[in-house]
Amino acid sequence: MTTICARLVWPTGCRGGGNCIGDLLRWRWRMTEKILFVDDEPNVLEGLQRQLRKEFPIEVAIGGERGLEAVATEGPFAVIVADMRMPGMGGVEFLTRAKERTPDSIRMMLTGNADQQTAVEAINQGQIFRFMTKPCAPEALTAALRAGLDQHRLITAEKVLLEQTLSGCVKVLCDVLALVNPEAFGRSSRITRYVEAMATQMGLTNVWMLRTATMLSQIGCVIVPEGTLRKVYRREALTPEETQLYKQHPYLASDLLINIPRMKEVADIIANQDVYVDEHGAPHGVMGKGAVPVGARILKVALDFDAIESSGLSKTLAFRRLRERRGCYDPAVIDALKGALADEIKYEIK
Repeated sequence: MTTICARLVWPTGCRGGGNCIGDLLRWRWRMTEKILFVDDEPNVLEGLQRQLRKEFPIEVAIGGERGLEAVATEGPFAVIVADMRMPGMGGVEFLTRAKERTPDSIRMMLTGNADQQTAVEAINQGQIFRFMTKPCAPEALTAALRAGLDQHRLITAEKVLLEQTLSGCVKVLCDVLALVNPEAFGRSSRITRYVEAMATQMGLTNVWMLRTATMLSQIGCVIVPEGTLRKVYRREALTPEETQLYKQHPYLASDLLINIPRMKEVADIIANQDVYVDEHGAPHGVMGKGAVPVGARILKVALDFDAIESSGLSKTLAFRRLRERRGCYDPAVIDALKGALADEIKYEIK
């Protein structure tokens, strides 16, 4: 143990030993949280690097355009600091665009122009955490960066906690569905891989949201008797009462989920899972309503494909039957399903 400690580079002010382990861990954590400075003057950036590099991992970019390139290729950054007045893309525009790409980064502004209107624009448009005037004393700048890192850690910790809580909530709901209505749970499990494959074919990025909506799409079926569901999945005739009850399950699920943080989009997808759309994604028979969410269009195709296949047809014939229903589905989603099935069908789909 002594040999290992002798080779460690301890943080400033720490002499080593057991009492410094916590300080060392915090120091290593801090050194992985990168800070980006963006300015149009190379000399200013070089000075900032010399001044701060012993305490913070610093990256620099000359001008707003290069700053956005750094955000895209060198990030993520815990803190982004930009000069207000730069030729071409100004500081407010840069930080506003950086916020769109990395919303969790803490944004700060350095400027020699301290007028009130400038500060208002920076805070409102770029949601600036700190607004500092130049020249900024080294102690003040260091304190501001430390505060920014603390804020970033707080946001990150809250986000991780929310994601863990949300994942646990989804798992509990799926477990309840599996216990109460295995038929419905089985259906959501079967179609999940189709939904994920279609989303990948279409180049969608938020696959987690679609996967969650698919897994929970049948949670409203807890009110539907298993016998009724069996008739639905086998495409057998329903009584008027059974039809009315079954039609309610998407709205029950949506109402259950909509008040859970970060689940509104999931709830919207589930609420529209049984809606037929035209080639533009607009719902049939509803005037003036906007396009159905693309996730709901994907889910509708997956559900109908599963229903046709479950009736005893092969994947190839099920797809052909689905494609024959012109004007009922988004053509882009049908093409995505074709791509998703390419490795599974026995005969070429033409």
